Amino acid sequence: MTLSPGRDLGDLTSALAEIDGAVPVSASLFDYRDRRSWAFEGDRWFHAASTIKVAILACLYATLRERGLDSHHRLEMKNQFASVVDGSAYHVLASRDTDAGIHASTDQTMSVGELAHRMIAISGNLATNLLLEFIGADRARRMLTDAGIAGVDLVRGVEDDRAFDAGISNRVTANGLVSLLRAILEGRFGSDNETRAMIATLCAQTFTRGIPAGLPAGVRPSTRIAHKTGEISTATHDAGIVFLEGREPYVLAVLTGVPGPAEERYRPIARISELVFEMVRG
Repeated sequence: MTLSPGRDLGDLTSALAEIDGAVPVSASLFDYRDRRSWAFEGDRWFHAASTIKVAILACLYATLRERGLDSHHRLEMKNQFASVVDGSAYHVLASRDTDAGIHASTDQTMSVGELAHRMIAISGNLATNLLLEFIGADRARRMLTDAGIAGVDLVRGVEDDRAFDAGISNRVTANGLVSLLRAILEGRFGSDNETRAMIATLCAQTFTRGIPAGLPAGVRPSTRIAHKTGEISTATHDAGIVFLEGREPYVLAVLTGVPGPAEERYRPIARISELVFEMVRG
């Protein structure tokens, strides 16, 4: 399933069809070099997992600007949030948070910039809920709509188990995530400085078994990848902007539903990333 340089998008579609025969998979690509788009089941909905955090990041800087604030603004650290179902209180468990260390900071304050870094780079759930509450979920949805983003359904904070039991979950499509990342890169969510800050935050991602793992080892040191992974149960995703040296970037989103241990769940994503790289390098 390795593509030769210069092969067309039909070859990529055939390769994805083979993978889709074994596990649910969706992928979407936009290449800035020739402005071509491609998708395989690009409008298929998946549980967003932590990829929804990209939408929260996108809405953050405009919210700060409109309130006369900047990323140094500090938020009170707390761990109690209202369920979207009935307003009942819920908490983010440190045992289920990849950023367990932040829980020792409750009853203190932390800057919005630091919270954004923790939300993206180490996928912190408490940081995510604090920022979403600061923005407001309703307002975030309006901002996404105003930016022309479809395929990203932001409805609640993370760890809202009462909402999950009621069938209310954040959802995304591969096309939606590509559209969202393009909107960030193209400055539709902020000024030039704010856009650079968002891209830098996404480039700080510490989980690299998806899109980065598909690039040749010799290429990775010179490549910036502004991306966000997400995984919950069998939902395992990665979406990002790949800045290869010497060419315009491309945007790739891969959403899967793969059972098994983490190394197996990320393998199809890395394979698709490899195939896309082989195609665009031509």
